[in-house]
Amino acid sequence: PPAFFLCIPMYAEYMGIHKNKAGDEEVHAKMYFGYSKQLSCLRTVCSHISNLITGVEKGFEYKLRLIYAHFPINATVTNGGKTLEVKNFLGQKVVRVVQMLEGVTIAKSESVKDELLIAGADIANTSRSAALVHQSCLVKKKDIRKFLDGIYVTAHGIRGDV
Repeated sequence: PPAFFLCIPMYAEYMGIHKNKAGDEEVHAKMYFGYSKQLSCLRTVCSHISNLITGVEKGFEYKLRLIYAHFPINATVTNGGKTLEVKNFLGQKVVRVVQMLEGVTIAKSESVKDELLIAGADIANTSRSAALVHQSCLVKKKDIRKFLDGIYVTAHGIRGDV
């Protein structure tokens, strides 16, 4: 069976979902006499399969922007795109280091100033890495309506379509 076929969550068989490979181009997942909650689990497994195939063929991409009012945020990509260092957030001297998850790379955009591109084949790791970057620059103990500085996700989707 193909490699992605083995990555389908193990609860699929526990829920009574039968999966089989039908030819080289199709994967069938079916359930007999399922109730609504069980059918929703079937749709979830089908979405996992679809995201696995899309991730391998095209990949996923998140675009993030560095937003600041006074102190310019300095982001440096190190370790071959595996690590992001954020400096001068709100004028602080603390260097925030964010490690990308497995299979995810980060790069600075060549065309747009203060934009980061996070790309990967696994949608879960790609989105979690974007969330880790966003959470590393949250404003604490201040009015967040006034202090809007941070790193925000501006677009996400399939690589090339974003």
